Amino acid sequence: MVQMVNVTYGTSKATTNALGQRPMQARTYAARAAQFLLLKAPPAAGKSRALMFVALDKLRHQGLEKVIVCVPETSIGGSFRSTDLTSYGFEADWEVDDRWNLCLTGEDAEKKKVKAFQAFMESDAKALVCTHATFRFGFDEVIKTKGIEVFDSCFIAIDEFHHVSSSDNNRLGVILRSLISRAQCHVMAMTGSYFRGDADPVLRPEDEDRFAKITYSYYEQLEGYAWLKALGINYEFYKGKYVNGLPGVLDPEQKTIIHIPHRGSSEAFDDKFNEVGMILDLLGNHEGREPETGFDLVRRPDGRLLKIADLVDDGPGRDIVKAALSREIKGPDGKRDDVADRAKVDIIIALGMAKEGFDWVWCEHALTIGYRSSLVEIVQIIGRATRDAPGKPRALFTNLVAEPGVETGIVSDAVNDMLKAISGSLLMEQVLAPNFKFYRREDGDVRAPMGTDVEGNITIGIKGLIEPPTDRSREICEKDMNDLMATAYQEMDRRVLSPDTAPEVATQLVLTDIIEKRYETLDAEETESVRQHLAAHMNVLTLARKETERSIVEGQSTLSGTPQKSSDDEDADESACAPNTLLEMVRKFINVRDIDIELIDSVNTFQERFEVASKSMNSELLSHVQSAMVALRVNMTGDEARTLWPRIKAFRATEGCEPNVHSANPLEKRMAEALAWLKAEKAKRLREGGL
Repeated sequence: MVQMVNVTYGTSKATTNALGQRPMQARTYAARAAQFLLLKAPPAAGKSRALMFVALDKLRHQGLEKVIVCVPETSIGGSFRSTDLTSYGFEADWEVDDRWNLCLTGEDAEKKKVKAFQAFMESDAKALVCTHATFRFGFDEVIKTKGIEVFDSCFIAIDEFHHVSSSDNNRLGVILRSLISRAQCHVMAMTGSYFRGDADPVLRPEDEDRFAKITYSYYEQLEGYAWLKALGINYEFYKGKYVNGLPGVLDPEQKTIIHIPHRGSSEAFDDKFNEVGMILDLLGNHEGREPETGFDLVRRPDGRLLKIADLVDDGPGRDIVKAALSREIKGPDGKRDDVADRAKVDIIIALGMAKEGFDWVWCEHALTIGYRSSLVEIVQIIGRATRDAPGKPRALFTNLVAEPGVETGIVSDAVNDMLKAISGSLLMEQVLAPNFKFYRREDGDVRAPMGTDVEGNITIGIKGLIEPPTDRSREICEKDMNDLMATAYQEMDRRVLSPDTAPEVATQLVLTDIIEKRYETLDAEETESVRQHLAAHMNVLTLARKETERSIVEGQSTLSGTPQKSSDDEDADESACAPNTLLEMVRKFINVRDIDIELIDSVNTFQERFEVASKSMNSELLSHVQSAMVALRVNMTGDEARTLWPRIKAFRATEGCEPNVHSANPLEKRMAEALAWLKAEKAKRLREGGL
């Protein structure tokens, strides 16, 4: 199994305040006066309760009359049911009459729900919970008779906000734009995704600028956990059918959610029911179903009985399974019985469900079969395993993917799929890291090379870094880095991963191209400042990791000054040489290295991650994959040749000769091609100048 990301966390002193609010909820509540709020926070951060605090203030102190909470599917509606808040210090409880929680009646009877939505708007009731679909249809019906002004006194909350799109064919997006343009109602948007989306942006820039943004990172979340302290992101290849690869990655001792492939994908090889049956057979002997829960009972070879929830079967029995999953087992004191609740179910098998807002705190392993091109979907799936629970020190996400099958003749498609998996791991590493901010460090600077500002951001000084010269470029560096990183990872191409690619081509040429396409009005200095900050965000973790790995290979940790322990104890050996958190790894790296922008530009994070992935391939398969990448290599461009020129000059200075086009070293060969292009271009200009 290939370990792409391995992150451990410390322990913060985060506690609830006098109002019973956790740090993220308090941060959100402090912004409650804003008309438009955008909350970005991980799964299990407490977004639903944050909404309750704000909504109650809107109703009690800001003159609004109604709250409408919209969720993408009915299973999430339970998170917004009536909740005791006064016992924890708040001024009022959140109360939603079951009649107005339209998610409690199941997924059918949509017409009845729309009528209930209309009835709510005409009633004196204060709070309603419904699906996105019910809101869309209900909104259309209400404005036919009452007009859009009937929503002027409403506070509308949209959960899993990334479902909205600025595209004209996204009805929820169109409705939202009409409400924002009218500027009478209040809106709160909530999402666990840290970028605007995979294709169409969620909001148009002019609309997003009207939102007050509250961001709570995965890093802040996990630092505040009591039990969960480590998260791993891995992937594994399988040959033939995906069930062949399950024994190597599915541990029945771990509480696991298995997401089987999308129907119609190349990984899906049979009817979905038959695929679930094969997974059950792999685990043991099927002994029937538990009547009260609908869980499948499977006897393991060692005699242990597994309880498995099948959410793939969309027949009438699924509602029983969903209800059993959402029902928390409590003890005589009315609190959750951790032992009994954990034992309730062992494995969940799902297709399109159990992603967003799905609350199974005991999940230790999210096992996804098949590539997911949507980075939003990857973030959501990983979030299923990142909830804190007693006896759960580590969580894991595994992507089980088909080995690039040389025999299929579709190597290029397989390479593209492989890049998607690498992109996802790169993005998640950034999502899981602290929030870094970079500044220009001068000679004699008295500031510490690394510190923490008043907002909790980790500040790092970089020599030669261009500070954003304008308010616009500064705003991009402060607010858009996660979106830009997501774009960069999605646009990863063969130029970046080919063995003859210089790191500067990735960090300078490709990133500049991405920024210029997205921000067409930036001038050259603004673009370069944004590019340098983007490269720093993407590469500082890779630089720190490379230094850590180098010190381990040398048998002496230059970062910590601690000698390596005996190889008989692998865990002790690793803990002695490698820092135990991302933050510690970066801090120790910076203590022994001066960082300048040339060092930042000398790393191709894409290539580094590809090399990690390629360790799982045998030599024949790796050769085929690399050949496919080289065969599809783009021709030399002027931009790449000029980008390589400093490296060519350095090569001539150290080697005493020009790079050789016949060299076995692919990068030297590429430099020789660039030098030939530059010479030809110079000769062409001389000829034209002589005419």
